[in-house]
Amino acid sequence: MDDRASPFAGDLSYVYPTKTSPWGTFLAQVDRATPFLGSLAPLIETLRRPKRTLIVDIPIELDNGTMAHFEGFRAQHSFARGPGKGGVRFHPDVTLEEVMALAGWMTIKNAAINLPFGGAKGGVRLDPRKLSKKELERVTRRYTSEIGAIIGPQQDIPAPDVNTDAQIMAWMMDTYAMNTGLASTGVVTGKPVHLGGSLGRVKATGRGVFVMGCEAMKRLNMPVEGARIAIQGFGNVGSTAAELFAAAGALIVAVQDSRGAIFCSRGLPVAELLAHSQGGGGVANFSGGETIDRESFWDVACEVLIPSALEGQLTETRAGRIKAQLVLEGANGPTLPEADDILGSRGIVVVPDVICNAGGVTVSYFEWVQDFASYYWTEDEINQRLAKIVLDALDHVWEASQRLRVSLRTAAFIVACERVLIAHVERGLYP
Repeated sequence: MDDRASPFAGDLSYVYPTKTSPWGTFLAQVDRATPFLGSLAPLIETLRRPKRTLIVDIPIELDNGTMAHFEGFRAQHSFARGPGKGGVRFHPDVTLEEVMALAGWMTIKNAAINLPFGGAKGGVRLDPRKLSKKELERVTRRYTSEIGAIIGPQQDIPAPDVNTDAQIMAWMMDTYAMNTGLASTGVVTGKPVHLGGSLGRVKATGRGVFVMGCEAMKRLNMPVEGARIAIQGFGNVGSTAAELFAAAGALIVAVQDSRGAIFCSRGLPVAELLAHSQGGGGVANFSGGETIDRESFWDVACEVLIPSALEGQLTETRAGRIKAQLVLEGANGPTLPEADDILGSRGIVVVPDVICNAGGVTVSYFEWVQDFASYYWTEDEINQRLAKIVLDALDHVWEASQRLRVSLRTAAFIVACERVLIAHVERGLYP
């Protein structure tokens, strides 16, 4: 077969012509690290394409007796450092290109944090709010069956992500067990605690953002107490970060979610806002603050900005407007490369997603280890271990940033790419 006739013979970015696409963003970030990789640089192509991608059809019977089809994906970017690890999201905008990028970021994240995992990610294109609980269970079980041949405790371990939770993981684990005849609790993480889940897992990502944020603020001589914080996204990550920062004396002055945005210069009452949000209407129309235009959120005066929604939110235009001195990326891929440049030119420090939101996968690692050992740690032990691992990673990345005079993001990619490519060299090429 003539390689020139095959679209897969070259760079996969040909499929996604816009530089603002998630996969394009990931490739640009890898490119920025490449000049610092020395003798490993020629191997960078192994990180510019996923190891495996899978698209599956998910037919289910709806409650009304009709049949519906949904499209599911699983991308496995790298297994060089261990089994694939990455969440599964249910969202109406999920695409193969998105999960490819998210899998790539998981490879970088796990290597930067120094966990023994590769990178993977999955998703199903649907709006879970439009399905009943039984319909959602059918989708989950059929999706798990369709990707079952490529997941497993030593192969690829899914976890919760956007719009998925412990219940989804329980259904995935049970489906895998029914299909294989093996009680493999380690096939997924983020499970209910009584089914082999770990204490501290639900709030781990938001806690990691808080721990990283406090350390970054210390290094930048920014006091936490009294600091004004704006948070985009008020799901599991954003709400947990808000609770922890507020408890430490910071002021949560603005929150934006998919339903609207709210502002209060004196600080929003986080517990009341969370209760209102969980009532089903999001943060919109919360009486404890002033409703603002969603785009005006990016103009709010604050010291810290925490984007914790979806990728691609911090654009060039918004990067030129934000008032924060520090950006903590709770979401995956929230900042476009051109926006990164603008933030850097303005002296705004960005703690990148690949280390900032790594608390979730860190505790997923603890859960995986506990499942194999059938021995479980207390929540205090989990939180202490989490803090040590993420702070060690920040210290290593911060030192590389200072030494090489690059952004924290590029430094994190350099550290991670070195570790992944060294693993490739040591493992060799088969056959």
